[in-house]
Amino acid sequence: MSDNSPQKPARGLDRRSFLAGAAAVGTAAGLGSLGTGTASAAQRYPLPARSDALHLLVTGDAGTGEKPQYAVTDAALAIHNTKPFDAAFGLGDNIYEAGPKGPDDRQFQTKFEKPNAGLDFPWLMTLGNHDNTAIFPGDGGWLLRGDAEVAYHRRSKRWYMPARYYAVSLGLADVFVLDINPLAAYIPPFLSPEWQPGGHYMTRQAQWLDQGLRTSTAPWKIVCTHHPYANNGPHGPAGDFDGLPAPLNGVEMKKFIEKHVAGRAHFLFSGHDHSQQVLENVSGLKGTRQIVSGAAAKSVNGKSAKRFRAKYENYTDRGFMTLNITPSALTLNAYEVAANRTTSHRAFTTTYRR
Repeated sequence: MSDNSPQKPARGLDRRSFLAGAAAVGTAAGLGSLGTGTASAAQRYPLPARSDALHLLVTGDAGTGEKPQYAVTDAALAIHNTKPFDAAFGLGDNIYEAGPKGPDDRQFQTKFEKPNAGLDFPWLMTLGNHDNTAIFPGDGGWLLRGDAEVAYHRRSKRWYMPARYYAVSLGLADVFVLDINPLAAYIPPFLSPEWQPGGHYMTRQAQWLDQGLRTSTAPWKIVCTHHPYANNGPHGPAGDFDGLPAPLNGVEMKKFIEKHVAGRAHFLFSGHDHSQQVLENVSGLKGTRQIVSGAAAKSVNGKSAKRFRAKYENYTDRGFMTLNITPSALTLNAYEVAANRTTSHRAFTTTYRR
């Protein structure tokens, strides 16, 4: 594909019908292969490697550049000014609606750098479906488009994405940032063996993840994806994304998480659904806890489907989460930012112990 500009479906064709139709005729984009890349020596805020305590910010689905995103970052900045964050998780859909056109795209400034002014620490970024748009915004069908966000790693002090998937050690926590998009795209890579579920890309990623989780000695092991395994919001869980048929429903992602993450990591942090959820005892995750934080700029304005037991859910307000981590405990705080307010309030707190 030579044109980076997203194309729009014909007028009157709804999103679900368009995506299902595209899959039915075998549409595919994002052909080609790639390497996992290496970290750049560009000037940036150093990664923390704390052995006593970590303070982390967790946001997802933030990249609109609009007022709600600024309201959330202003609220996070107020916390940072009192108790500085060491790093942040950016859980995907970093550049709405259709991803960047290249590493020098102005959208990096308007939808990441400017909204996050003052939040000067490393942001561990995850690729989302909107970051890999081919035809319909968010279809996830042009996987190579996400490489522009990897390249931006060398241009930003804050944006940390040395590869499409990567791991960092923060001392108290080893964090594994995955690229699940080939398994969850609304336009699957039918015509590219490299990207298919059994192809080289996902096979290499699985082997890398297995080894990393097996050899990690950090007190806490955290996996970040854009798409959630379990989800009570309107996007639904892996294996039933948006009520679509296989393979558009994320069934291959479901298998991947169950085989390579479940029972091996303490937490799975995801975005995608524009809500906040703290889920417990999810069947299939074998004790790994699913956390959804995808409300940094948008809200679904809906309600819980109650598929999974939840300690906390919010489908109305924008918001973000914070983590306070010590060797023996991890405290999660959920903050809500109402549409008509410029400040946040802590709506939920829970502590997990090893």
